[in-house]
Amino acid sequence: MNPSPPSADRILVVDDEPEIVALVTYHLAKTGYRISTAASGQDALDIARRERPSLVVLDLMLPGMSGFDVLEQLRTDDSTRDVAVLMLTARREEPDRIRGLSLGADDYLTKPFSPQELVLRVGAILRRSGAAPTNTTDSFAIGPLRIDRAAMTVVVDDRAVELTPTEFKLLLTLAERRGRVQGRGHLLETVWEAAPDIQTRTVDMHIQRLRTKLGAAGDMIETVRGFGYRLRAAAPRGV
Repeated sequence: MNPSPPSADRILVVDDEPEIVALVTYHLAKTGYRISTAASGQDALDIARRERPSLVVLDLMLPGMSGFDVLEQLRTDDSTRDVAVLMLTARREEPDRIRGLSLGADDYLTKPFSPQELVLRVGAILRRSGAAPTNTTDSFAIGPLRIDRAAMTVVVDDRAVELTPTEFKLLLTLAERRGRVQGRGHLLETVWEAAPDIQTRTVDMHIQRLRTKLGAAGDMIETVRGFGYRLRAAAPRGV
C-alpha cells in the first residue's frame, strides 16, 4: 500500500467520462489525496479558482471548452498559474502532446493508462513542486538570473518570472550544473523522474517555454546538438 501524502494534497480530476473519474478518484483517494471532480471545462476553472488544488488531472477531450482551453486559462489566471497539470489524452499523436506541453502542462498520460502509473506520476509532479532545497544556499545569481530555491522564485533583471513547478525544477537543474551539458535522458530522470529513453520531446518543449518566459536571459540556455542543453555560466554580452 502506498503511504498517504503527508500534506494531503487536493487533486482536481476533470473528465466527462464517469468511469474514468471513478477510476482516477478511487486510486488517488486510496493513496491519501483529497479529491474534487469536474465534468466540464468551466466547472473545472471555477473549482480550481475556488479551491486552489495542488494538481489538476485534466482530460483534453471535454465538451464545450476543450482541455487545451482550460489549460491555457489556468496558466493565464494569477490565482491558478502555479497549479500543476497532468494531461490525460486518448490521442497518441505527437502534435496534441506538444501543444499541451507548450501551454504549460507538467506531464501527460495517454489512455488507456495504468492507475499505478498515474499515481506515480502525480506523486512525482507534486514532489517537484514541493521539493526541499538540495543546497544550503537558498538563493544565487547567474548573470541577470536570480534563483531562490526555498521560495521557488526566479527574477530576471528585477522582473519576477512566473514558472510552473516543472519549469522551475528544470531551470534549477541546469543552473546547479551550469556550464555542463545535461542530456535529455538525464533531465527526464532528474526533473520528470521518468525512464531516460522515452518522451524526450517533453524536455524540448519545456526548454522552449522556459526560454520564452526568461526573455533575453533565455539565450543563456544553449542547445548542444545531439546531446542536450547547457546553461551558460554567465550571461552573453548584451543581456
